[in-house]
Amino acid sequence: MADSALTSVPVFPALSSISEEEQMFRASVRQFARDKVKPLARRMDEEGKFSPDLLREFFELGLMGIEIPEELGGAGGSFFQCVLAIEELSAADPSAAVIVDVQNTLVNNALLRWASTEQKKRYLPRLAGNVVGAYALSESGSGSDAFALATQAVADGDHYTLNGRKLWITNAAEAGIFLLFANADPAAGYRGITAFLIERDTPGFRVGKKEDKLGIRASSTCELLLEDCRIPRENVVGEVGKGYKIAIETLNEGRIGIAAQMAGLARGALDCAIDYARERKQFGRPIAEFQGVQFQLAQMAVDVEAARNMTYNAARLKDSGRPFVKEAAMAKLLASQVAERVSSLAIEIFGGYGFTKDYPVEKLWRDSKIGAIYEGTSNMQLQTIAKLILGK
Repeated sequence: MADSALTSVPVFPALSSISEEEQMFRASVRQFARDKVKPLARRMDEEGKFSPDLLREFFELGLMGIEIPEELGGAGGSFFQCVLAIEELSAADPSAAVIVDVQNTLVNNALLRWASTEQKKRYLPRLAGNVVGAYALSESGSGSDAFALATQAVADGDHYTLNGRKLWITNAAEAGIFLLFANADPAAGYRGITAFLIERDTPGFRVGKKEDKLGIRASSTCELLLEDCRIPRENVVGEVGKGYKIAIETLNEGRIGIAAQMAGLARGALDCAIDYARERKQFGRPIAEFQGVQFQLAQMAVDVEAARNMTYNAARLKDSGRPFVKEAAMAKLLASQVAERVSSLAIEIFGGYGFTKDYPVEKLWRDSKIGAIYEGTSNMQLQTIAKLILGK
């Protein structure tokens, strides 16, 4: 089969909704994703490891610091550009998109909004230049109930001593900087949660077991262990006890990034299905000429455009400073559903070949499942949407 061309399907949203600069940015990332990322996707998935050379290219292209100001070494771009980059990378390999997504929409975003001037000067140039960041919130008993944190931070002079265990931390294997949440006042409940910046080589801190996952296998997911880990007070992000606010607001924005991942994944699956349907012959003609296949592809295209446009709308609202929480939850919910549905249909269009690892659609289907789970399960998105539409 010919290489699945990411340009084989017309760009769905009206070009008038995207500026010329944004179109050029998207085109450059799409080209990079097709030429550099896609050829490595299968091997990275099988090995469960992301290519260090490819990661280095992410930094060189400015993809790891899109919103970081130019004076701090970043690209000085917009949140919408982050979404475009995530979407394009995900169409080639969702694992690649995850790394860029977490770096930009969670770690960089939190520091841009909440870090002190000195913290920004110290950490943002590194995050833009060559250091991967990780966002460490989840624990074994703290998933959807994000504030049931057991990791504690005890004040000790001009330091805090942290003890606990984090689970399912994306980018942990590669990260050099961790934005980690711990409770500095358990008696105060979620009002004791505090955000800390932790360097990888800090004594008492280590990255533990790497998870063996169903999908996005090249994206590392690891546990973090803290044993009498002393962190200077100057590494507190925001205020002590305000970590819950940082977590809530950052995750609200991060959900748009997940929506972009899933919309891009779905488009990648659709591209593959269209290419294959044009080439695969049965009963003497391409299966794309059969109405049943045409209708499947048409419905997939409708779903992809709906997911993408909802994602773009949420990103535009965020960039304009308008309320976007409901739209972000809707975009993540719909895009995750679309990704799973479209990638599954792509496998069916490929028939028996789709069930093998010789073609990319089975991987995209495996990768799609996480969309309904991380950064808020689908049930949590429904709960958020319901509260907002009912005014509760």
